Amino acid sequence: MIGRRERNKAANRAAILAAAQEVFAEHGYAATSVRDISRRTDLASGTFYNYFPDKDAIFEALVRDAGEEARRRVRTARRSAGTAQEFVESGYRAFFEFIVEDPERFAFMRRNLETIGHRFGQTVLPAGTEELAEDLRTAIDAGHMPPVDVEYCAGAMIAVGLELGARLAERDPPDVEGATRFASSLFLGALAMSVR
Repeated sequence: MIGRRERNKAANRAAILAAAQEVFAEHGYAATSVRDISRRTDLASGTFYNYFPDKDAIFEALVRDAGEEARRRVRTARRSAGTAQEFVESGYRAFFEFIVEDPERFAFMRRNLETIGHRFGQTVLPAGTEELAEDLRTAIDAGHMPPVDVEYCAGAMIAVGLELGARLAERDPPDVEGATRFASSLFLGALAMSVR
């Protein structure tokens, strides 16, 4: 059982994160201030600093939380695959669905793609690449995937997913199945070529 104080702290943090996501989505990272975020909540103006030291920290928290949830969903999809096609398709589909399923998070990601890439690409991407490499090794050992250079394949698959995800975010309406088909065809064709 958590006490009332802990519930209030969790609710305040969630309110600040939700407000920040909205403001960053509307104005972008550069044009957003802590004051803009605080004004979007019903909390006292100084409450923000009880949870985050500055704008960078809350932006990073939003990116980190989204990245962790995306990686969790993608890994779950990949780990249930029994063939190379299922591995590739289910992983990409889970990632692309995650991008578009929450309109507020989608707007945040769409508006701040460049900032996310520049500020967090070197910290967020390695975790996803390492997890994909581990999943590829497991799938190869289980006979679900042909032997490939795991590091090259993981790096290329992540890069394609991120780039197509950015393009998907720019489309109206977003085409999850089209992006999934394209990415899957690309990699399944490359895997087929590597077996020859």
